[in-house]
Amino acid sequence: MVFKHQSFHEGPPVVETEFPPEATLEGAVSDALGAVGGIDATGVKVVAEGATIILTGSVMYESEVARAEEVARSIPGVTAVRNHITTGKIA
Repeated sequence: MVFKHQSFHEGPPVVETEFPPEATLEGAVSDALGAVGGIDATGVKVVAEGATIILTGSVMYESEVARAEEVARSIPGVTAVRNHITTGKIA
């Protein structure tokens, strides 16, 4: 048996990924929101569309809305964040 290295048109195959997989980004953002201080992200949902992160849900304070967006933007691979988080104040 003769072993021949894989090739594509006489060159090795090249795999190019423009964006990390969406599930990887969602997981990274969710993990970061859960680990960072200054935000209770139990009511926040994270969805990735390509390299764009969409944040929905609610938090208690307005400062947590901005903090969640800041954390999401800090994740490598995230190119944009659409922040639809609302504040739910207890009366």
